[in-house]
Amino acid sequence: MKNIVITGSTRGIGLGLAAAFLDRGCSVTINGTSDESIAGAISRLRGHEGRVQGVAGTVSERDTAERLFEAARRQYGPIDIWVNNAGIGQPQKKVWDLDNAIISNVLDVNLLGVINGTSVPYQMMEKQGSGKIFNMEGLGSDGFILDRMSIYGTSKCAVHYFTKAFANEIKGSSVQIGLVSPGMVVTDLLRETVADDSEESLKKKKFYTLLADDTETVAVFLVEKMLASSKPFERIQWLTKQKVLFRLLFGNHHEK
Repeated sequence: MKNIVITGSTRGIGLGLAAAFLDRGCSVTINGTSDESIAGAISRLRGHEGRVQGVAGTVSERDTAERLFEAARRQYGPIDIWVNNAGIGQPQKKVWDLDNAIISNVLDVNLLGVINGTSVPYQMMEKQGSGKIFNMEGLGSDGFILDRMSIYGTSKCAVHYFTKAFANEIKGSSVQIGLVSPGMVVTDLLRETVADDSEESLKKKKFYTLLADDTETVAVFLVEKMLASSKPFERIQWLTKQKVLFRLLFGNHHEK
């Protein structure tokens, strides 16, 4: 039975990943910012009693990663896979219209959280002799620019660079490091970008109809790939350039 840790896993794609791992017989330690969010998520994962637990904490604080690892190790043994999924969006505003506290919060969670969630489990996995760490990509990871999402995109672009740089630093290690690219998933974070009835939002909705996928479909694909991964560094991608081109030409519903 594989032992999995997922940060930011009380809703959205994180919760979907937890459910997919549990369905495949794994044990999972989930994470959210509050005890209430943890309790709510565990209730939605009913049927997997004894193989799921939660640890509340903010990923921007290093001790959250330490507590997560220790709780998972104590309950289920050596950690096999750690997924850094925790992330937050930004208000859709130009950079100069954003409060500095909001900018700091996005960078703290999306970037510092990944740095903590990579460095801490890596050191502990090195001691146990094995393990995999996957960092979640998002809008901006590939350099794509979307107006009024500059800070979020910057954080995800930095995550991409950091993960590849970290992989370079640990060459020869028994610990694997990788990137997970879910593409566009129908979550609260995506819905927030089309919350109004403006012309821009309507254009985005048409675009998302072609490229966005439901959480379960994407989560199952990513989980199976993470479990099977054996390369020192690997980028697991759901929405490839080939899929994008196919959907733009023929529509999402024609895809096999």
